[in-house]
Amino acid sequence: MKTAFITGITGQDGAYLAKLLLSKGYEVHGGVRRISHPETTRLDLLGITRDIHLHEFDLGEPNNIFRTIRDLKPDEFYNLAAQSFVGSSWDLPAYTADVDGMAVVRILDTLRTVSPETRFYQASTSEMFGLVQEVPQRETTRLYPRSPYGVAKVYGHYITMNYRESFGMHASSGILFNHESPLRGKEFVTRKITLGLAAIARGGNAAVELGNMDSKRDWGFAGDYVDGMWRMLQQDEPDDYVLATGVTTTIRDFFTYAAEALDMNLDWVGEGEQETAIDRKSGRLVMKVNPKFYRPAEVELLIGDATKARNALGWEAQTSVRDLAAMMAKADFDAQAA
Repeated sequence: MKTAFITGITGQDGAYLAKLLLSKGYEVHGGVRRISHPETTRLDLLGITRDIHLHEFDLGEPNNIFRTIRDLKPDEFYNLAAQSFVGSSWDLPAYTADVDGMAVVRILDTLRTVSPETRFYQASTSEMFGLVQEVPQRETTRLYPRSPYGVAKVYGHYITMNYRESFGMHASSGILFNHESPLRGKEFVTRKITLGLAAIARGGNAAVELGNMDSKRDWGFAGDYVDGMWRMLQQDEPDDYVLATGVTTTIRDFFTYAAEALDMNLDWVGEGEQETAIDRKSGRLVMKVNPKFYRPAEVELLIGDATKARNALGWEAQTSVRDLAAMMAKADFDAQAA
């Protein structure tokens, strides 16, 4: 039986990955921060909490990292934990740099010292491309991050590459484009949209407030993407891979798809800060732009080229963005039934 350790196991990706690994016969361990009652809601929803071994694990504490890895020596280590909300990284730039950047080298150096045979996965991100230098973005595209989050992730990405090349470690990075699900955090724009629309469909009258509606993202389903993570660590040689759908969608279109799934038909009125969305059937205002949600430095267009992953890993996204938006909207609508 293989053993795997997942940081961020209580998050969206960690929960889906844990479920996948359990289905493949792994003994799954996960790291959680020291709090009175670990937040296991996502694991509970997937019905796997009792099948997982949880450990107190703090990305900022080198001794804790060392002892955990020394004692377990897992076959595979997936580093998914992060301060992952881009908007908060401007308010918490030093914390984001430590958790998303320096923590990676703490883990890698511990693995090199006490468990060099462990295969390591680093969760990189399309936010590293930032002010994009080519379209679509691929593994060789120059990085130009536009947020403290993106900058910290660039460090984590390059230090993973450095340890792989310097010490022969099986260390790979997945450059994942936006991936969502009903387990996505409520602070992320896709979930904010589906939660808000579900509330309106249930009779609420508070319009969803959003920022730049013209921002474009490459959105996929998180359940598809964790399969790509696992495939990377099954390769004979480590490498870096983009995981993406190759389809770009505006925030406005994602909003429309989610609304359609809840039987709303929208009229879009105005432009820029004056833009609104009205449900034709009810006449209700369902969306308005609020400039406070604009980013200080906006990432306008992200679209990934997953050709390398398709050819080398046999991986391809299975869920369309329209189906994804519908899945999330319906899940939030059903969850609000009580």
